Amino acid sequence: MNAAAKRLDRHDWLSAGFEALTQSGPDALKAEPLARRLGTTKGSFYWHFKDVPDYHAALLETWEARVIAETDAALAAQENPVGKLRDLAQIIADPSRDIPAEPAIRAWAAGHDGAAQTVARVDTYWLTLAQHLLSETGIRNPEMARIICAAGIGMAGLEQDRPGHNRDAIGSLVDLVLALR
Repeated sequence: MNAAAKRLDRHDWLSAGFEALTQSGPDALKAEPLARRLGTTKGSFYWHFKDVPDYHAALLETWEARVIAETDAALAAQENPVGKLRDLAQIIADPSRDIPAEPAIRAWAAGHDGAAQTVARVDTYWLTLAQHLLSETGIRNPEMARIICAAGIGMAGLEQDRPGHNRDAIGSLVDLVLALR
């Protein structure tokens, strides 16, 4: 069934937005190009969103919620702080995970205040988790958490078609930091 044959919901519009942002950048996050992408009219867009800024806010809220939910779920599956730290670093560094459009959202943040604030909250969340987990392993230097998070964020933008390289590299960095205990 194509988009025109079914009633679109918020999720459809948000999914199309993540795809459009990833493929075409933030200029594609407007009612008309999104409606064309979905094969429908702008009226459907405005049924679900007050205006384009409201849509942008919904995209960013969805992305942030997914990041936090995925991170929390991965860490809950681990029992010890070392395993949790390794998983956290993998989540940060791996662009192939289920969080849509992260590199594109980070690029958007350079020119969009709402995106910048959302990215800053996610980064603070990850940094706080990393600091806590490192502290639980006996490493008290908060700069180590910053190094792991910054390296992971940078890796997520590198070699997106070869995520295994990122996993190996961030794993080596975590091992190096843990060797400081």
